[in-house]
Order: sequence, then C-alpha cells, then structure tokens
Amino acid sequence: MSAMYNLFAGQSQERLAALSDGVFAFSLTVLVLGINVPTPATIHSEQALWHALVALTPNLVTYLMSFLTLGIFWVGQQTQLNQFTRTDRNLTWIHLGYLLAVTLTPFSTRLLASFIDYRLALVIYWLNILLLGIVLLGSWRYATGAKLVKEEITAEMRAAVVRRIVAAQGLYALGAALCVISTYVSIGLIVLVQLNYALAPRARLLYRL
Repeated sequence: MSAMYNLFAGQSQERLAALSDGVFAFSLTVLVLGINVPTPATIHSEQALWHALVALTPNLVTYLMSFLTLGIFWVGQQTQLNQFTRTDRNLTWIHLGYLLAVTLTPFSTRLLASFIDYRLALVIYWLNILLLGIVLLGSWRYATGAKLVKEEITAEMRAAVVRRIVAAQGLYALGAALCVISTYVSIGLIVLVQLNYALAPRARLLYRL
C-alpha cells in the first residue's frame, strides 16, 4: 500500500510552485524586519539621526545582498519547475528541503549584519548559499535521472543548467574564502556575483553562461 501511495504522492507542480512562492515571499519580507528604525527617544538632532542611519549600514547591505540571493534562487527554482513534465514524491521532498534553506536565509543574514567583522558569521552565511545550491543541483540531477523533464530539453541544455549552478557556487566559495583578507572583501565579491546572475544576459559583469 505504501509503494502504491508513493506512485501518486506529491505530483502537483502547481501546489509546489504556490508553496514555494509563499515561502520566498515570506522570507523576503522577514529580511526587512532585521532593519530596525532608530528609536525616536534616542534621537534629538539631525546629526544624531544621521549617525543612527549610518549605523544601520551593515543591516542595509546584508538585506540587499540577501534580497538578491533569494531572488536569484527563486528564478532558479521556477526555471526548473517550468521544465518538469511532472513531479513525484521524492522531487517534492527535495524542494521542501530547498525551502528549508530559504527560510534559514533571514537568520544567516541577521547574524552577518550583527557580526559583519566576524569570519564565522560570513562562513555561516556562505554555507546557507551553498545549501541552496546543493539542493537545487540535486533537484535537477534527480529530475533528469527520473525522466521528469520535458523531452525537448536536450543533453546540452541539461549540462548548461549544471554548469550554471556549479559556476555560481564556485564564485560564491571564492568570495567566502576571501574572508581571510576581510569580510568586506568577501561581501563585495558575493554582491558582484549576484549582480552578474541577476542582470545577465542584459549585462556581462563577471561570467556569462
């Protein structure tokens, strides 16, 4: 009976896409909640307000970085879902694992904003990105192996998806490794990588796939 249930469980692409959209929307909203407006009781002049806003810079930078991160990975997941003929129970659970990594992003973002000078905070943030990439790659590998992708998706197109994910993760890893120099250098490269993937093919900043 369990084997029979597994044959038809988790086959709704529409429900999976709807759930994913909701989780991404919630996570994007939670990101901005990490930016706290200065308390009026502590602000008594324009200069004091200016200093308070400058102090929010780490929160603003990490917010924008994570907004790009989630936007890129949302596009990646939607691209995959659009190429599937159907899903199955295993693929659905893989994408639920993907959404788990999505919901961790506000935590790793706030941790990095609070400890932006600490390498450990930067590495944890990178591990969050790595987890997103690994699960997204695992989803594509499983779907192609289980013949869940559309027939018109050629072997070259399948390989291109893998190359894109691996290349992006390689650049993210390089960015994380630069934290031995400075966490700010790491953040700068990660943002450049994100801008490349967010703006391509209209612009070619680092790497065109």
